[in-house]
Amino acid sequence: MELYLYFAIPVVFLTAWFYTASIIQARIPTLRNKAIVLLIAHPDDEAMFFAPTVLGLTRPDLGNHVKILCLSSGNADSLGPIRKKEILASASILGLRSSSDVLVYDSPDFPDSMLEHWDHASIAAVLSSLFTKNPPSPSSSSTTTTSSSSRRKAASSASASDASTRGSPPEATIDVLITFDGHGISGHPNHISLYHGAVAWLTTLMKGKGGWECPVTLYRLTSTNVLRKYMAIFDAPLTMALCVLDSLPAAAMGGRGKKGREGEVPGRLMFLSDVGLWRRAQRAMTGAHVSQMVWFRWGWVWGSRYMVVNDLRREKGGFK
Repeated sequence: MELYLYFAIPVVFLTAWFYTASIIQARIPTLRNKAIVLLIAHPDDEAMFFAPTVLGLTRPDLGNHVKILCLSSGNADSLGPIRKKEILASASILGLRSSSDVLVYDSPDFPDSMLEHWDHASIAAVLSSLFTKNPPSPSSSSTTTTSSSSRRKAASSASASDASTRGSPPEATIDVLITFDGHGISGHPNHISLYHGAVAWLTTLMKGKGGWECPVTLYRLTSTNVLRKYMAIFDAPLTMALCVLDSLPAAAMGGRGKKGREGEVPGRLMFLSDVGLWRRAQRAMTGAHVSQMVWFRWGWVWGSRYMVVNDLRREKGGFK
C-alpha cells in the first residue's frame, strides 16, 4: 500500500498541474496579435523572472511578436560580452523569433549596480527613441544669432506644429510594454527604475493628448512576499484565486478589461507553465546563462514561483 502511494502521489500531482495549466491557457484572457516588448535590466531577467510570460505570449497560435529590450549588459563582473551572447541563447529557448528581436542597450547611463537607481528620464528617452512613432524633434537651443523676423517665423511655425500635434492621436510602434513593478520583485534598484521610466515615457507620450487613449498598454510583474516567492508551483492556486477575485468587479460591470486595437485588453494576465514549459524555463537559465549559475541561483531555478507562474497587472494610470 505504501509503495502504491509513493507512485500515486507524484502522478496525481503532475496530472493536476498539467490540467490546471491547460485550464488557465484556455480560460484566462491573454494577448493576441500584439507587438510586445519586454523591458528588463540585465541579461537573465527574462529567464529568472519572466519566463512563463515569454513562453505564454510566444505561442504561435496567438500571433504576437515579442521582443526583449535589456538596458544593460550586466557588466558588473566584466562579463558583459559573454552575457550578451547568453541572452540571445535564452531568448531562442523561450520562443522569440530571431536574435534581431533582442536588443541589449549597453550604456554608461545604466550601470549594473545593486546600489544605483537609473534616471527615469533617461529610460523614457530610450523608449521614446525606439518606440514613439514620429517622435517630435527637440526644440532648438542653438546660440546662433538670428533676426527678429526669423525668430517670429520660427515661433509661429512651432506654435502651428504644437497645435497640429495636440490634435493628432499619440502613436507608438508597439502595443504592449511589460516590465517589473515598483518593488522590482527582488528590490533591485535597476528593476524598480524600469517601472518608473516606463511610466515616464507613457506620460510624455500622452502629454497634451487629452481625450485620446494611450496606444501602449503597460503591464507590471507582481512582486510577492518572500514566502510566496519560494513556493514554486504551490503558489499557483493562490495566484489563481487572487486573479479570479480581482476580475469579479470588472465582470460585474460587464467586462474584464479595456478595449484596445485588437479588442479587449485584460486588466490582469496570468501565465502558468506546465511541466514541459517549466523545464524550458530552467534550461533558458541553466543552459544559456551559464556565467550566472552560482550556487544560490540553483535554489531560485528549482524553488521560485517566477520560474513557473507569472501574474501581471495592467497599469491603470491615465499618463497625463
